[in-house]
Amino acid sequence: MKTAIAGTGYVGLSMAVLLAQRHEVVALDIVPAKVDLINQKLSPIQDAELQDYLTNKPLRLRATLDKQDAYVGADFVITATPADNDPVPITSTPARWRPCSGRHGHQPPGGDGY
Repeated sequence: MKTAIAGTGYVGLSMAVLLAQRHEVVALDIVPAKVDLINQKLSPIQDAELQDYLTNKPLRLRATLDKQDAYVGADFVITATPADNDPVPITSTPARWRPCSGRHGHQPPGGDGY
């Protein structure tokens, strides 16, 4: 099973490492330096436990800057990017998602790099 995770901040990278212990995970980010570090099994975040997992655990994790690489064939897409500070939760499908030829008929937002 392939999971794509958009955003490699603390939340996104933590989820990626957790899921990559049993599944293929492709982490998408817009910062080339973070992608390079993750692909070298180095954490872009100062966190000893995360670094330990990246270094010592067999993970099926890779990072990319390419949306197509991340999303095509993904069974699940997790968006781990900052939201606005509106206290009212968003409960609808984002209007900027549009149909594509992807497996599930939708693609994640693309205007902001993800």
